[in-house]
Amino acid sequence: MKRSLSITASLVGAASLILLAGCTTDPTVENPADDATTETSESTDSGDSGQWFDQALFDKQDAERSVTPEGPEDQPYLQMINAEMRDTADWASDGAKKVCFANASISNPWRQTGWITMNEQLKVLQESGAISSMETRDAKDSDDTQIADIDYFIAEGNCDGFIISPNSTAAMTPAVERACDTGKPVVVFDRGVETDCAVTFIHPIGGFAWGIDTAEFLIDNLDKGDKVVALRILPGVDVLEQRWAGAEKLFDEAGIEAVDYFTGADPAEIKKIISDELAKGDVQGIWMDAGDGAVAAIEAFEDAGKDYPVMTGEDELSFLRKWKDTGLTGLAPVYSNFQWRTPLLAMEQIFDGKEVPTEWVLPQKPITADELDEYLDRNDGMPDGHYAKFGGEDLPGYPKVWQERVIP
Repeated sequence: MKRSLSITASLVGAASLILLAGCTTDPTVENPADDATTETSESTDSGDSGQWFDQALFDKQDAERSVTPEGPEDQPYLQMINAEMRDTADWASDGAKKVCFANASISNPWRQTGWITMNEQLKVLQESGAISSMETRDAKDSDDTQIADIDYFIAEGNCDGFIISPNSTAAMTPAVERACDTGKPVVVFDRGVETDCAVTFIHPIGGFAWGIDTAEFLIDNLDKGDKVVALRILPGVDVLEQRWAGAEKLFDEAGIEAVDYFTGADPAEIKKIISDELAKGDVQGIWMDAGDGAVAAIEAFEDAGKDYPVMTGEDELSFLRKWKDTGLTGLAPVYSNFQWRTPLLAMEQIFDGKEVPTEWVLPQKPITADELDEYLDRNDGMPDGHYAKFGGEDLPGYPKVWQERVIP
């Protein structure tokens, strides 16, 4: 029986929903997809987020937040939570291997940061003789393109193994299964698919964990009846929908008034939404399902002459720096960007015949106010679009390639 791997960090929906390309506010990042469309939306307020709520998964991820991960303390990208190990002896062989990577996109700063880190990790594995090369195809947020990319790799890529970061769940499942049918190892990461044929599925804890972390923080710092404006990127993406479904459940239980909007991560749209809400009355809290555009939300309060809100953003440096400058009450949830190292390291272990987790759950720990100065110091000199917990400080190009946003 197939076990769905889409439940924690996958994308659900047609490619037409995946429209986040180029939604960065960082002027140092050259947009690789300038012709992409960004969709914004008015307040959802439709009460339909319950379709995304899964109590069992909510409880699982809630419990995983308090688990001490196994693995090297200074290598979070090799840590694992509640791992069930899988034997890989059938893929063990000598010599450097060619890996083929079907990537959903590098169309936002989170993915660009990870892509830089992944390529620096590749250099280390090439130097050690584990990996000979990595041929990559970028689907530019298109299901059809990624399906064609995977089929090309299967037919003509001469691949020893496949790494796939799916663009969406259901559409990509048959293509992933075709890759598995070659008998070569398949590693899926970041977003999942509806099959367990991959050797390992790598992801942080998940969307509900994010929703719990952020909602509990806001509830602890607000009063019953206070208003929260939730700024969401786009609909139909399960890890994002689960973030909001988990948070909304807790807001409802705590008596916090919450209204949510889709923004496409467009700073102008975000500022307009907040300005309109402030014109209606006081807003005590801001909740975001991603940090890109957080500065625009804060600036709307400044423009209106209002007190800063209690706010959750992300570990993107633009938010961390604004948080520090303003002294607002904040939290930076994390969808661990260092996961981009793990697929290549998993491939190295698979080719060595070492066990890997069937589902490789990585730690996902927010940055708190007590840690803010530490992470700002550690990332001094990095551009605003960089992510503080990128986990690449020990790689050969550090810090220059991340500072210069060298996109391979």
